[in-house]
Amino acid sequence: MKYLPIDSELFIKNRAKFAAQMQPNSLAVFNSNDIYPISADSTLPFAQHRDIFYLSGVDQEESILVIFPDCPKEKHREILFLRETNEHIAVWEGEKLTKESAFKTSGVKTVYWLQDMEKVMFELMTQCDTVYINTNEHYRANVELETREDRYTKWLKEKYPAHSVAKSAPILQRLRSVKEKQEIKLMQKACNITEKGFRRILSFVKPDVWEYEIEAEFMHEFLRNRSKGFAYTPIIASGNNANVLHYIENNKQCKAGDLILFDVAAEYANYSSDLSRTIPVSGKFTDRQKAVYNAVNRVKNEATKMLLPGTDWAEYHVEVGKLMTSELLGLGLLDKADVQNENPEWPAYKKYFMHGTSHHIGLDTHDYGILTDPMQANMVFTVEPGIYIPDEGFGIRLEDDVVIQEQGEPINLMKNIPIEADEIEDIMNS
Repeated sequence: MKYLPIDSELFIKNRAKFAAQMQPNSLAVFNSNDIYPISADSTLPFAQHRDIFYLSGVDQEESILVIFPDCPKEKHREILFLRETNEHIAVWEGEKLTKESAFKTSGVKTVYWLQDMEKVMFELMTQCDTVYINTNEHYRANVELETREDRYTKWLKEKYPAHSVAKSAPILQRLRSVKEKQEIKLMQKACNITEKGFRRILSFVKPDVWEYEIEAEFMHEFLRNRSKGFAYTPIIASGNNANVLHYIENNKQCKAGDLILFDVAAEYANYSSDLSRTIPVSGKFTDRQKAVYNAVNRVKNEATKMLLPGTDWAEYHVEVGKLMTSELLGLGLLDKADVQNENPEWPAYKKYFMHGTSHHIGLDTHDYGILTDPMQANMVFTVEPGIYIPDEGFGIRLEDDVVIQEQGEPINLMKNIPIEADEIEDIMNS
């Protein structure tokens, strides 16, 4: 891994929190992701399933974690099953976890090789009443392929049909949404790497540069700072491309006078950051561009102040909509009649700001979190308002990642990343 070792105390604490929420005499199973094939012998780079990483720190394929707090055998209350490594594998594929290094990474004392899994699981299943399976219940999930987790769950339910089945997802949704201090530090590291990338491109962008060249500059800076790269598919959208919310082609030339909307950020140790900025190709905003830019920035700043313990996510978005409506009236994009006659299900401001303002962020860019639960301290949210004006050939989105505090305003993990229009112009022209 490119990232520096993480203290296993984080994963020990995460497992303890999960175990405390389990039913009596139950066990839970978590699988790593597959390595996904492309064709022939080509594969996508491995990306670990975030749940097993959250609970163990194990970051390799063919791994299984079992948590069984009430197991009669103390040594079987936490178990890792790993693919057995040897010198041949080390030469051809690189070093894999040994039993000793797995303990150092995870804090799990009992480690078996995968070939012993079925035998050990038979013993464990005779001792438990309920098994927790891990299903993807994220509100944005739309998964068509069968995962390694799915296959394991199917095998487990077929082999042990008399056991009660419970779901890990509701527990993990709540646990993962509230970050430990060490997790916030890892996210801050991801944000710091993102800052380096953004400052790099501020001195790189000029008329006629290509969007993919800017993408390459970001990637260069991310990799040289121990990131695997982008936390999500990068958006580098110049001119009217910014009005396509998920524009990812990044293949157009940036023209003088246009704006470039970036939605680009680094990961670090599997933790995401999520940044949006909008800059002028020529190094200076027009008066109209700056007026819209400052309107978006004002909405972002006021929306950030609303992220407090107890805030309801849905009501928060209603209030942000009111802020945006006021700014759009000031910009002449809406008039009073538009607001008076608006459809409450799709308010007038949605013509220019059609997406949500905030989502959970953590191990996933759109991280776990139950949106009907009130916000809590140490949840981390994005704040990302935007105004998109196809008729004027530009769109603006600004986004930071913030940590809710027990008292006072949230802490902005991206506070050192330039955002004020005048500051961006000064840096680009220095």
